[in-house]
Amino acid sequence: MMINVYFDRGTILATGIEKSQEPLFPYFKWDNRIQKYRAQAYFYRDFIMSLRSHKLTYTDSAKNFSPCNLILKEKIEPRSHQTAALDAWLSKGSKGVVVLPTGSGKTILAILAIAQTGRPTLIHVPTIDLMHQWYQQLSKYFSIPIGLLGGGEKDIQTITVSTYDSAVLSVPYRGNQFGLLIFDECHHLPSEQMQYSAISSIAPFRLGLTATPESNEVREKLLYEICGNFCFQSHIHQLAGGTLSSYEIITKQVELSEQEQHDYQTARQIYTTFLKDNHIEFRHDNKAFAWNNFIRLTHRTLAGKEAFKAYLVQKKIAQSSKNKTQAVWDIFCNHPKERILIFTQDNETAYNLGRQFFLPVLTHHTKVKEREHFLTAFRTGEYRILITSKVLNEGVDVPEASVAIVFSGSGTVREHVQRLGRILRAKEGKKAVLYEIISANTGEYFINQRRRDHDAYKKFTP
Repeated sequence: MMINVYFDRGTILATGIEKSQEPLFPYFKWDNRIQKYRAQAYFYRDFIMSLRSHKLTYTDSAKNFSPCNLILKEKIEPRSHQTAALDAWLSKGSKGVVVLPTGSGKTILAILAIAQTGRPTLIHVPTIDLMHQWYQQLSKYFSIPIGLLGGGEKDIQTITVSTYDSAVLSVPYRGNQFGLLIFDECHHLPSEQMQYSAISSIAPFRLGLTATPESNEVREKLLYEICGNFCFQSHIHQLAGGTLSSYEIITKQVELSEQEQHDYQTARQIYTTFLKDNHIEFRHDNKAFAWNNFIRLTHRTLAGKEAFKAYLVQKKIAQSSKNKTQAVWDIFCNHPKERILIFTQDNETAYNLGRQFFLPVLTHHTKVKEREHFLTAFRTGEYRILITSKVLNEGVDVPEASVAIVFSGSGTVREHVQRLGRILRAKEGKKAVLYEIISANTGEYFINQRRRDHDAYKKFTP
C-alpha cells in the first residue's frame, strides 16, 4: 500500500500505514476524527528518513519547497572558526546548534549555510532591529529579493527574515514552505510560545545560533530536540585579539555611605530573618523553587509583605548607591574620547543616571523614531555615551562602542556575555574595557561572583 504524507496546520498527516508498521513511527497517533495518522510537523524529517531506510513506497504532498540555486554575488572568505562551525553543522546532517560569541560572524556563517543547503530559508530573529540588520546583510550577498515578516512587513520570499512573534503566527499556514530554518538568538526558542515556530514546521534543515547557550536542563533538551543537537562552540577568549577585539574586565567595588549602610543592613535583617523563619534557602539547585516559595509566602502575612518590601529596599540601595555615580564619572574622565555604553538592571536607575549626567537613555519605553535617532547619533559620534537598561543586551550592532559600564545587573552569565559582546566587535587598534561597579559588602558581590563562572573571565582571574 502507498503511504501518503500531508501538511495540515502545523502537523503532518499520513495515510496508508499498516498496523504492522506502526512501531516504525512512534511519533504518530491515530486521529479517529479524520481517519489519518497525525504527528507534529517537526517529525517530518524523521518520517521521510524512516520511509527511505525501510524502502517503503510513499508520496510526499507535505513539502511545498524544492532545491534552489542560491549563489553568492560576493565571495566570502570565512574565518577558521566559521569554517569549523559550518563543517560541524554539515556533519550533523545540516541540523544543530552553534555557539559563537557576539561579533564573531554568526550572520556570515548563516549565509554560508543558506548557500550550501540551497533550500528556501526562514530566518527567525527576536527584534525588529535585528530583522533589518539581517535584511541588509542578506541583500549584500544574495541577488534575489529578501523577504520580511514582522514590524508591519508581510513579504514572503525564497529567503525571508521574520521576528519570532510573526513566525509563530504564520507557521500553521506556511510551515511547509521552507526547507531551512535559522534561529538567531536561539536561546529564545524553548519559550512556551516561540517553540511553535520550530515544532509546527516540517523544515528538515535547521541552524540555531547563539552566544549564550541555554543553561536550564529542560529548556536545553527541548532546544536540541526541535533545532538539532549541539554541534560547535567557540569561546570569547579564543577569538579575542583577532576576530574579536582584545578586552579587559575591571571590577570596581565602592563603599556605601554611612546612611546607606544603616538602611541596607536594617532592610537586609528583616529580609533574611523572614527567610530563616520560613526555612527558605537559595541554593544553586533550587533557586527557582525557593524564589516562588518566597513570593507565595510574602502575600500571606503582614510580616511577609514587610519582608518583600525590605528585599526591594536593600536591592535598590546596593544597585544605586551614591558612590557608584561618582565611579561612573571617574570612568568618563578616564575615557574622554571613547564611545561608552552604560547598562542598568532597571529603567528607573537608567533614567535617574540620565538626569544626573544629562545623557540619552534608551529603554523599552523609547519610541521607535527616538530609538533610531539615539543609535544613529551614537554611531556617528554625536552622542558619545548612551545609557540603557536591558534593550541593548542583544540584537544591536554597535561596533563603535569600546567601553561598557555595568552599573547594575543580574547574576546570570547570559546577561554578562551579552553586555560584554556589545563592545567586542573588532576595529583596528581597539581595546575594549568592561567595568563592573558593585557595592561592597552587599548582595551584589555574590551576584558578581556568579557572573564570573563564564570563560570570558578566565584570563583575568588571579
